[in-house]
Amino acid sequence: MKQISFSEAEFAAKKRVTRRERFLAEMEKVVPWQEALSVIEPYYPKGERGRPPVGLERILRMVLAQQWYHLSDEGVEDAVTDSQSLRDFVGIDLSRESVPDATTVLGFRHLLEEHDLTKVVLDAVNGKLRAAGLLMSEGTIADATIIPAPPSVKNEAKARDPEMHQTKKGNQWHFGMKAHIGVDAESGLVHTVVGTAANVADVTQTAEVLHGEEKSVYLDAGYTGVEKREDLKDRDIDWPVAAKRSKLKAIPEESKLGPLLRRLESVKASIRSKVEHPFHIVKNLFGHRKVCYKGLKKNTAQLHILFALANLVIAKRQLLALHSQGAS
Repeated sequence: MKQISFSEAEFAAKKRVTRRERFLAEMEKVVPWQEALSVIEPYYPKGERGRPPVGLERILRMVLAQQWYHLSDEGVEDAVTDSQSLRDFVGIDLSRESVPDATTVLGFRHLLEEHDLTKVVLDAVNGKLRAAGLLMSEGTIADATIIPAPPSVKNEAKARDPEMHQTKKGNQWHFGMKAHIGVDAESGLVHTVVGTAANVADVTQTAEVLHGEEKSVYLDAGYTGVEKREDLKDRDIDWPVAAKRSKLKAIPEESKLGPLLRRLESVKASIRSKVEHPFHIVKNLFGHRKVCYKGLKKNTAQLHILFALANLVIAKRQLLALHSQGAS
């Protein structure tokens, strides 16, 4: 039987459960651990040469904690060292072992990026959601958000990231990248993620964020004319695209058509609003308001895992209910 340390005993004896503890306990139950580990394991070092690698599940848990709390490689090493709740989640006993260092976390992230494994993790999460009946296929909402990158040239290279670009939104210029997502119209769960430079028009990525089985695709006014695009015009899809404000304003107030069109636009907007939830989780709950790395590939790889984790937060209540039913 394992002998617990004084700090572990003191932590276990406290009466109040923190929000971090509650969140980690919930994620423990809803993350599809075996599915995620099985797709990464073939690429993970076997330890035949050099020092033995850190256990795969342990380093995966560290990387998930890193994404949830918006930490750098050094930051997640420090956080796990400092926090008993994070050590319990990762499975670290400081009396027996040390926390995996920042270099180990970096190496694991590079492994995920090199083999596009974060996209596979998103697919594994969505496989669990689909099996639970939470992810449908008839309707998609597509949208994009700008993720800023540092515009300063006061760095070692004396230059901006060449893969990032600037774009104008409203009256303001933004430098960085875009996250384009396809979201299930019924549940609001993300099924597809595409990363581009910020100056890439949303409508050009429409085909890329569809899974191919949609009957309806809901879009904002920035996608006007999408049905005429060469890569989409032959698809049997209904395109409820939001009307431009100028078009609605041009309809006279006394016209009978005006109230009907405004009511229709309100219905379309209520459906499209679901796409804002995963953006809110990634940007506000997970704190991902700026790019963390250089280059589109690294940042897009991170977006795949962030939106996979956002899906688990969105579906958490239903997944926990299913988990409790399976445990009883």
